[in-house]
Amino acid sequence: MQQFLSNIQIKVNDYLFLKDPFSSELGKRIISGSIELMHEIGFEAFTFKKLAKEINSTEASVYRYFENKNKVLLYMTIWFWGWTESKLIFAITNVEDKELKLKKALAVITEAVLEDRSFKEINERKLQKVVYDESAKAYINKLVDDENKNGVFAYYKSVVQRVSEIILEINPNYQYPHMLVSTIIEGTHLQRFFIRHLPALTTSNEHGEDNVPQFFTDLVLKTIKS
Repeated sequence: MQQFLSNIQIKVNDYLFLKDPFSSELGKRIISGSIELMHEIGFEAFTFKKLAKEINSTEASVYRYFENKNKVLLYMTIWFWGWTESKLIFAITNVEDKELKLKKALAVITEAVLEDRSFKEINERKLQKVVYDESAKAYINKLVDDENKNGVFAYYKSVVQRVSEIILEINPNYQYPHMLVSTIIEGTHLQRFFIRHLPALTTSNEHGEDNVPQFFTDLVLKTIKS
């Protein structure tokens, strides 16, 4: 799988940047540095001044790539969903059993990511945490309609669509597939945030195992079969 993913090129909508960050070494450092810094200090404390210091560059150089830090966060979020879609396609290709296909798809969108460095500029584990903790801030704002009109969320929508189609293969009469899948995705973000910061709002496994994928898999299967 790592070899498959390393050969994938994830193109992020050019609405989000002034200059493609993957077109230069400085741009790649901006992305990797942004992931590291947001993972460490969070989106609110993140600034281009701090980023420039992190990557040994200047604020002016960063502004040649991105208009503001919201665009950086949204860029990383959309890249994450493009990467997730690639993993999803790989996981379900040639899987004939419908329920097994759904379980594999749900695993892709709910399991914690391990650092595999398929892309040397991207720390996947840290990026996932940034997306879980911060991504809603990138699109729950007044610009979301314009961003949507410009196709920014295509990867996210495609992930939801693909998993919804598997649900309908199992139960063609289920009325709310997109609603269910998007709820699972956003619920996964919240549960992982709760595990780290508000554990009383979730259920911890006494053996230290990851409960999140199993919880949502059970929820989906029982919901669409009821």
